[in-house]
Amino acid sequence: MGSISRLSNSSPTPLIFPKCVRVCQNRTCRKQGAAKVLTAFEALPTPEVTVTGSSCLGQCGNGPMVLVLPDMVWYSRVLPTEVPLVVEQHLRGGQRVTKMLYYRFHPQG
Repeated sequence: MGSISRLSNSSPTPLIFPKCVRVCQNRTCRKQGAAKVLTAFEALPTPEVTVTGSSCLGQCGNGPMVLVLPDMVWYSRVLPTEVPLVVEQHLRGGQRVTKMLYYRFHPQG
């Protein structure tokens, strides 16, 4: 019985969700270079981060759109040359890339 009470008194293990990067691959984003953005993310693998192409993220005309989950951080007009910054600063360093944030969901000021 002692071991049962020790288990019930222990604090719960927090839920940890793995990071996932979604890169829109719908028509408008693809016309704006989303396939190259996805390729750039795939070329810089990060442990415990899944990178996938997604269907439309609903922000057409502001792409290529990148959504980082579970953080709910949206990046817009992402260029393939900017992907290393997102990987280093956000995915590995835990800090948003402020200058790339999508203004509708992350207003400045």
